[in-house]
Amino acid sequence: MSFWKIFGSTRKVDFFALLLEQAEATLRGCTELVSFLDGQGEAERLRHLEQQADDIRRILIDELNRTFITPIDREDIFALSRAIDDVVDHANNTVKEMEAFEVESNEFLCRMAELLQKGAEQLVSAMRHLKKNPNVAVEYAIRAKRIENEMNDIFIAALRQLFSGRDIRVMLSYREIYRHFNRSADRVDEAANIISNIVVKMF
Repeated sequence: MSFWKIFGSTRKVDFFALLLEQAEATLRGCTELVSFLDGQGEAERLRHLEQQADDIRRILIDELNRTFITPIDREDIFALSRAIDDVVDHANNTVKEMEAFEVESNEFLCRMAELLQKGAEQLVSAMRHLKKNPNVAVEYAIRAKRIENEMNDIFIAALRQLFSGRDIRVMLSYREIYRHFNRSADRVDEAANIISNIVVKMF
């Protein structure tokens, strides 16, 4: 195969648009989680949204593997996509384990879900501006990073209240659910860090 057949034609793939689409799918999943914990959403609906987000990631990775030149480092595209995907994965696993452990919603879970939704909203806003207004994207990334500390505060308060009880099964079940939210916030933070690193490389 000639050089020009391999490198002569450049694939026109808008990875910024794909990352935005993935972030928006993640936000829809987080929004459904809030509804589920409020007693208005459906577990099956969240599973469907998580699958949609996975499909978008698969398309992105397929395009990444077939594209020689990318607008930003391909490693950053891959890492950012993975971090965003992990957020909705943890949201879906939260519902799965609540059903498996027969755990009911409570004030802490609702607050954590709303905070995660807020973090997802900031990531979506960051992705909307990353291509044309990178400095604005960083501002939203910084807001997203605050979610981790706020989530950790709620996490500690939830554990303190939880372990004041005596039912070991309940304690262990809720602890695992709380941890899912804490890990989700970590992934929001990681996505925000990657966005900031991408912007640094643009200048």
